[in-house]
Amino acid sequence: DFIIDQYQIFESKFYGADAILLIASILSQKQLSDFVLLAKNINLECLVEIHNLTELEKALASDTKIIGINNRNLNDFSVDINTTLNLVEKIPDHILKVSESGIFNREHISVLENAGCNAALIGEAIITSDDPYKKIIELTND
Repeated sequence: DFIIDQYQIFESKFYGADAILLIASILSQKQLSDFVLLAKNINLECLVEIHNLTELEKALASDTKIIGINNRNLNDFSVDINTTLNLVEKIPDHILKVSESGIFNREHISVLENAGCNAALIGEAIITSDDPYKKIIELTND
């Protein structure tokens, strides 16, 4: 879901979610900060998704504990892993850093790990694989 109202946060908790995704580009600073605080108060984690430096500053001001850097440009759907590489070093160490989209192989994961990412959100590489199980093994083995 694209969370744009606090009701959706309560709804997420009601349906058993452990975490929610908040997209910095579609929320004002006040909304983002308020939503992070509300989620925290009802024991939900927040993954705040960013695409650029302006959104990173907004995420940091929201006091989130997890920031996701989306490598996919939502205007033209192109993917560039350098988006993460350019932003991850600007995120303080106490915040979990997740790279999202455009991660297709173990080499990508190694580059992201070396840059300081704590996790990667991988979907397309697994879903489009002829053998999803084998792809997961490939991605997770050093």
